[in-house]
Amino acid sequence: MSAPVVVLAGGTGGAKLARGMLDVVGRGELVVVANTGDDIEIYGAYVSPDPDLVTFWLADRIDERGWGLDGDTFHVMDGLRELGVEVWFNLGDRDLAIGIERARALDGGTRLTEAHAHIVAALGVGATVLPMSDTPVRTRLMAQDRWWPFQEFMIKAHGAGAVQDVEFRGARGASAPPEALAAIATARAVVIGPSNPIASIGPILATGGIRDALRGTRAPVVAISPIVRGEVLKGPTAACMEWAGRPVSAAGVAAIYGDLIDGLVADDPVGGVPLFQTEVLMDTPEARRAVAAQALRFALELA
Repeated sequence: MSAPVVVLAGGTGGAKLARGMLDVVGRGELVVVANTGDDIEIYGAYVSPDPDLVTFWLADRIDERGWGLDGDTFHVMDGLRELGVEVWFNLGDRDLAIGIERARALDGGTRLTEAHAHIVAALGVGATVLPMSDTPVRTRLMAQDRWWPFQEFMIKAHGAGAVQDVEFRGARGASAPPEALAAIATARAVVIGPSNPIASIGPILATGGIRDALRGTRAPVVAISPIVRGEVLKGPTAACMEWAGRPVSAAGVAAIYGDLIDGLVADDPVGGVPLFQTEVLMDTPEARRAVAAQALRFALELA
């Protein structure tokens, strides 16, 4: 691999950008470092939602729901309900198989990085997808006067209510995998996806070594704003940014990233940081390719 393009990704926005970037740079040239703060152990499986989401998008296997594998069935979930099990986390049968195999590998001493690499290879993905950490880091949000694991907040609590606090449990003692740090160090460009800067990118930046790697790389680092035409398309981005004391705008995103980024891609004006102003909605393959190409070209111009 020549100097790769590295994408930091969490959630749907990061996965869509990664898919567009794969079209732009080609097979073997893309490394995605994905958020694992949402990971959950359930039904005897180890589920890694963001690395899997990125992988399914890159494999062109994402379901029209926007999550899970295309055409998956849910017979196991139906069977669990029949047995009286509370099924609050809905997982397709083939998605569950991936989680079970990942759990088996981890129980045998395999690193999460290696376990997910096996899944990426099995699905024929032409890119590298790396977890941000091989050890557990878990995002927890305080809302409605109680702490929630991220998936429970999004599903059981419907992501409702003001975010009162955020923690990345385990981040202080976690270290990024050497593969992720090496990719950032040797990258020709690093692009932070249009993801929730607190709940999706925040855990990546909180993992040991990542901030230092971003500051130490010779590659330009640019972020893409998740604020589209003044609005948040999905998830608790607005509530998280309000908790952080930042406006829900591209300017607020730039303020959160601060000196970690060399530039920002956004659809509204922002002062104080080099800006490439363009449409950032990625609702079609053409739009995903366009945003990825513009972000990469902008980053390389800053080098």
